[in-house]
Amino acid sequence: MYNRDLAIEYAQEWALKRNPKYYNFDALGGDCTNFISQCLFAGYGAMNFTPITGWYYNNLNSRTAAWTGVEYLYKFIISNNQEGAKGSEIAAQDAQLGDIIQLGSINDGFYHSLIITGFQDGIPLICTHTYDSQMRLLSTYSYEKIRYLGLT
Repeated sequence: MYNRDLAIEYAQEWALKRNPKYYNFDALGGDCTNFISQCLFAGYGAMNFTPITGWYYNNLNSRTAAWTGVEYLYKFIISNNQEGAKGSEIAAQDAQLGDIIQLGSINDGFYHSLIITGFQDGIPLICTHTYDSQMRLLSTYSYEKIRYLGLT
């Protein structure tokens, strides 16, 4: 069961710094999905150690693509029915605290992961890494595509 409060607490604590338990992927394409996976792990308390298609992190060389890759995390969440993060794509108006947002471009697919940690006048406030943000209004981002992942 997903504990949204624990995920949000983690996001707030680590949004503007790095947890030394995890590798910082900024120099390898960005740290956003690694950070989101950390938040989700805080909320679920369990990883999925299925080889290749699971969702886990032991260290830089022992992890799945779903832990750090935007599209891989999406595919894992919407197809997972075992341990770890799970959910489905939802409409923007159904998004709740602790849900995930992914931003994309028409030609290049989805490239950025964010976690909802608040709302201001109905607009999500997010935390993320790569372009580190804490309680940033979603409306300040520029993107061509957006999807919301409702977690269960």
